Amino acid sequence: MARETSDEAVIAYKTLLSGILDNRPSGTRQRLAAALGKHRSFVTQVTSPAYDTPLPARHLPTILRVCHFSPAEQERFLAAYQAAHPGRLPEVGGGSSMRTLALMVPDFGDDRKNRSFDDAVADFVAKMAVLVNGSE
Repeated sequence: MARETSDEAVIAYKTLLSGILDNRPSGTRQRLAAALGKHRSFVTQVTSPAYDTPLPARHLPTILRVCHFSPAEQERFLAAYQAAHPGRLPEVGGGSSMRTLALMVPDFGDDRKNRSFDDAVADFVAKMAVLVNGSE
């Protein structure tokens, strides 16, 4: 029963996100894929209610920025995400602005190694942001 409730909650936030993406200009999904450093198929999997792949919390700030959520859309989406993944909602920036930094990184020739490397870099950046913001 809990699994069904969780699945329904994931479908709920993905339905909201899919609707928002459908109302954005053509090419938004491709821009989102580029900003995330992922293939467009990844964006499809994590944003479509038809797929059970959950949306990783670390991608929320980028999605909110690239998709230009209105305050009301952001509030509804984050509430639905929190319902699906209690306690996993990161600080999405509230008053702080985000910028894109493109990096040239090694290709390890293995999807798992590349993903692990990308995750480590994203984690490092998040920790540095907390460190810098905490010392202001």
